[in-house]
Amino acid sequence: QVHLVESGGGSVQAGGSLRLSCTASTATYNYFMGACMGWFRQAPGKEREPVATIYTGTSTTTYDDSLEGRFTISQDNAANTVYLQMNRLKPEDTAMYYCAATKSLPPRCSITSMTDNYWGQGTQVTVAS
Repeated sequence: QVHLVESGGGSVQAGGSLRLSCTASTATYNYFMGACMGWFRQAPGKEREPVATIYTGTSTTTYDDSLEGRFTISQDNAANTVYLQMNRLKPEDTAMYYCAATKSLPPRCSITSMTDNYWGQGTQVTVAS
């Protein structure tokens, strides 16, 4: 079992920035040294969609192509924390953002392989035009 806690959401004007944090806690020894973790988002009336992933063993990342390089996922091993830096935010980025960690390690950690996950409670991001 992996417990995920997000923070850092809020309201911002278009063009602004936010950094989301996700801290993982688990009884599994050295879990964070080789985990597939990521961020998803869900806007009102839409399905949850993947945003970015990171394999914490090598810091290998993948992103949804539509982000146009505006978001960056990173990690802090000492704090068991994954971050999502969001720049040049747009109103269409408004959504509930969820942190996720796969229940088992896929062959390749990517936005298409995170299909069976532990989830955080979510943090709201609102971008005003």
